[in-house]
Amino acid sequence: MGTDHAHGHGHGHGHGHGQLSPTGRHRGRLVGVLAITGTVMLVQVAGALASGSIALLADAGHMLTDSAGIALALAAIVLAARPATSRRTFGLARAEILAAAVNAAVLFGLGAYVLYEAVSRLVSAEAPHLATGSMLLFGVVGLVGNLASMLVLIGVQGESLNLRGAFLEVATDALTSVGVIAAAVVAHLTGFTRADAVVAVLIGLLIVPRALKLLHAAVNVLLEATPAHLDLDRVRAQLLAVPHVRAVHDLHAWTVTSGLAALSAHIVIDDECFTDGHAPRLLDVLQECLKDRFDLHHATLQLESPAHAQHERPAHA
Repeated sequence: MGTDHAHGHGHGHGHGHGQLSPTGRHRGRLVGVLAITGTVMLVQVAGALASGSIALLADAGHMLTDSAGIALALAAIVLAARPATSRRTFGLARAEILAAAVNAAVLFGLGAYVLYEAVSRLVSAEAPHLATGSMLLFGVVGLVGNLASMLVLIGVQGESLNLRGAFLEVATDALTSVGVIAAAVVAHLTGFTRADAVVAVLIGLLIVPRALKLLHAAVNVLLEATPAHLDLDRVRAQLLAVPHVRAVHDLHAWTVTSGLAALSAHIVIDDECFTDGHAPRLLDVLQECLKDRFDLHHATLQLESPAHAQHERPAHA
């Protein structure tokens, strides 16, 4: 007696998930940021070697992570654009979530290393030597480059995990560059060269929480947790409020990739809906409810009669 939602009734989903990816739509922005970040990173590596600054080296290292993460995201876009198959019904759309998880994990490792190295310099008996003029110059170069990257991404950074991750990284780099500049000024004016290590500690403390937040969001997608914006109790209540609906069970919601949430549910309806031809119209009503109230455009609903419960497994979510 079950009725699966098909592509009729004006509810065709379409499976061109690569086209739906916000990251894919803004590929050109990521390419631009990659070019800026890669160039500034090379300049800052030279500056770190010339000045002896751990904060500047941390900034260069973080930019290297940015470059790798953006390159990984761009590769994921290509994979996500590949068409769906019978083996991979959503194509490779989730590749960008894997990229975000890897990016966050590497970023966390970098933050931990910066903290370790900075603390080691702070407790060392010998004060580090800094070429403060070079440190200041390359700090300014880094700040200009990061501000340019932020301008490229600021309008779209909320649209996907990878875009958000890229924006957070260049924003953190901008703060890092400000810290490098401040440390260079303090060291030059006062001779307190450990200011470089102090700033490096602050940089590490900025990097680690942001990396953990991005990693948490990516892992939730990979574990198919309910999307953060979706309250399944409200969804269930709205479906139950539709006339002729008796019960809702096996209700699941998950995120396929950024901007693409999916839902499935079994809906128990009155027997007469199957005999009087009302079931197709009821299916339309339920789908419109999910789209209008919860912005769910990819939902699979199975309509069942009350007697069908004996064919289901004993426990239902």
